[in-house]
Amino acid sequence: MRPRIQAVALPSEIGEFAEDVRRIFLELGRASGSGSADALTGDCNPPVDLYETDEALEIAMDVPGVSADSIRVLVKGASLLIAGEKLPRRGRGDSSFHLVERGFGRFVRLLRLTSACDAGRARAVLTRGELRITVPKIVERRGRSIAIAITTDRPVA
Repeated sequence: MRPRIQAVALPSEIGEFAEDVRRIFLELGRASGSGSADALTGDCNPPVDLYETDEALEIAMDVPGVSADSIRVLVKGASLLIAGEKLPRRGRGDSSFHLVERGFGRFVRLLRLTSACDAGRARAVLTRGELRITVPKIVERRGRSIAIAITTDRPVA
């Protein structure tokens, strides 16, 4: 049975990434002209699916209308952070909104990866509003029997 994967997005757990999140929001704010990096939490909460195959952990996040330049993915230890910004939709000059249900703003999602992963081989692809991240797993070696050859010391003559 595979271990459960924890997909948690609690602001209290973002502490280990606090400086990274501030830097990302500042960088994204400069690009969009939206300003400061004070808040560590997001205004927007894109849905995330996280599942495990025999070879990898797969993450899928719905981010329609968000460009690849507006998203950052970081891995530290057993945590994967996805942070970004979805800009608000602009109404036409001769119209006004009557209903707004689609979220926008900054977002931060923190995922705990419970399997040993090779972050150096991770890949992220944004296609038609879906961000797909694949993090290959490392074969678990603990608990596996490994035969170790025994040599003998030969006396020096």
